[in-house]
Amino acid sequence: MSSRRRWWTLVGVALATFMTFLDNNVVNVALPSIQRELHLSLSGLEWIVSSYILVFSGLMLVGGRLADVFGRRRLFVAGIAVFTGASLLAGLAGSEEVLVFARVLQGIGAAASIPSTLAIISSTFPDPKERSRAVGVWSAVSALALALGPFTGGFVSERWDWGWIFLINVPVGAVTIAIMLAAMQESRETVRRRLDLPGLVASAVTLFSVTYALIEGHNRGWTSGLILGSFALAAVAGVAFVLIERRTTDPMVDLSMFRIRIFSGGTGAMILWGFGVMGVYFFTAMYLQNVLGFSPTEAGAAFVPMALMMAATAPVAAVVARRLGTHVTVALGLALNVAGLVMVSFVGEHGHFMDLMPAFVAFGVGSGLTMMPLNDAIISVLPEGRAGTASAVMNAAREVSGLLGVTIVGAILTTRQASLVRGGATPVHAFLSGYQFALLVAAAIVFVGVPLSLYTLRTKRGTPVVAEPVPVLEPVG
Repeated sequence: MSSRRRWWTLVGVALATFMTFLDNNVVNVALPSIQRELHLSLSGLEWIVSSYILVFSGLMLVGGRLADVFGRRRLFVAGIAVFTGASLLAGLAGSEEVLVFARVLQGIGAAASIPSTLAIISSTFPDPKERSRAVGVWSAVSALALALGPFTGGFVSERWDWGWIFLINVPVGAVTIAIMLAAMQESRETVRRRLDLPGLVASAVTLFSVTYALIEGHNRGWTSGLILGSFALAAVAGVAFVLIERRTTDPMVDLSMFRIRIFSGGTGAMILWGFGVMGVYFFTAMYLQNVLGFSPTEAGAAFVPMALMMAATAPVAAVVARRLGTHVTVALGLALNVAGLVMVSFVGEHGHFMDLMPAFVAFGVGSGLTMMPLNDAIISVLPEGRAGTASAVMNAAREVSGLLGVTIVGAILTTRQASLVRGGATPVHAFLSGYQFALLVAAAIVFVGVPLSLYTLRTKRGTPVVAEPVPVLEPVG
């Protein structure tokens, strides 16, 4: 493939990644406008947000495996076509039911296209240095999209009709499809394998169930029958998935991948990073609004400097990783994330936005140093035929750990807040105390990633991570 086609392929991947990641949270700030126009119920509001994340997370492993088997270009283009059509439907929706259905379709399209993005980069850029630069661009775009979602939703919905938060995807999606059809070459597993349908079903049920429980647990009660049943179903389906993958000759996820130190350690570090980043986004946005009096759009805009720091650092992280080693670079990034969480926790009731800037800079630089080397190491250590599944595992780990971070940090915050209110504290003081304590707990959890990265991601300094042969895991029975 010519150099021009390679970099145009990266442009297409970046556009798709930005568009689908933006839709994770672009709708949140626009919910009041949508509710007024469509006369939405409370459950309708919740499902407009949750249905996309639920389907996207639940089908992520399925999308990655289908891309490996049937072709990444084919599934990527089909997924973006579905996502683009669903965005048009969402933007023109005149009822709650149509909008929720469109969000489900968006989730299906995103799950078909995004899990294979890093695999596409891996096959398009075989040279380690070029691949590191490409992964840096992908990481920067991902960070920008996640941070700009609330600001974009607020900016668009305040100035135009709320439907434009979805309709802006239509021309972007069309351009992305055109670029990928013209520039990208097809890639898939070199050995044709059967599709592991039982594994596909078990993985989807596991991820659907755990994602649903994490999203709905706060509203329905963590001890409600539905939530406990969802967690139980996730556990049963997860065990079934492991047993299925161990017994089949053509597994959907080759469990022997987790015997590779860099893959398993890198996935663990990604989970810890996702836990921290979603905690700081979600609850610091609440702090900005509930304590400092920011509007929703202002709160969304407050994260733009952090996103810009992530985007600026991610491409540089490849150079840092070559000089210091992946293990030191990721550990340094996670340590900066921890420092950012701790610094944010010390900004009190009478703080100002500029008091948060050092913490936001630390978190942005830390995330940039973490994301790019982790992504590059994980996809580089496996053979190309498993890159789609590996990319899907990593994306699923990040999505679910982010939800887990919001859930656990939120539970700590609300428990401490309720205790203080019962003791006579004002709601603002109770929220602030709970928020600060929860961030310190999150910092302690993220810190676990520092020694984990130093141990599992170690390679010779300046030596690129190269694919290891996947250990043979013999079928049982």
